[in-house]
Amino acid sequence: MAVLHIQVIEGEGAVHTPGSRSLRPLTVEITSETGQPVEGAAVSFHLPEEGPGGTFGNQLRTDVVITDAKGRASLRGLQLNRAPGPFQIRIVAAKEQAHAGAVSSQYIAEPRSGRVSTPLSAPAAPGAPTASRSPVKWILMAVAAGGAAAAVALLAGKSGAGSTAAPAATVSTAVAIAPTIGTPTISVGKP
Repeated sequence: MAVLHIQVIEGEGAVHTPGSRSLRPLTVEITSETGQPVEGAAVSFHLPEEGPGGTFGNQLRTDVVITDAKGRASLRGLQLNRAPGPFQIRIVAAKEQAHAGAVSSQYIAEPRSGRVSTPLSAPAAPGAPTASRSPVKWILMAVAAGGAAAAVALLAGKSGAGSTAAPAATVSTAVAIAPTIGTPTISVGKP
């Protein structure tokens, strides 16, 4: 069985504005086992069904593009939803009996607000433990990187038993997400 390789060459790790239309294309290059570009391969792009993501120009969460003579397929016009956070676009390429899969990590930024202070910069209540931004940032970055690694491992596991296809390398960008802390409330019962 022939093996294809997918490489994301443009648009990996893009950070999008909530509710916007992406002007930056997501471009992949499909090559054969020998590194030659594969013309005429069908490349499907799949967005998550819920959470951060959106729809493609066809108003669906899936779109298919055929590779050109250079083995490249570009997807344009991604309409982002307003759910902030990381998401992945699953990419599957196929031509005759050969196929491959990969993921592209994307991110929808937190919406900007007119507030001056953020939950992490608000003063803590007397006697309450305080947290430094730095450890929180590194913990969140580690969690995001672990999630991306798990997705790549899951995708590699779905390549089929006995398959000689190596999972495509993906670039993962860890993005720190500031946790939100609610306003404390104090309830006083009747004496």
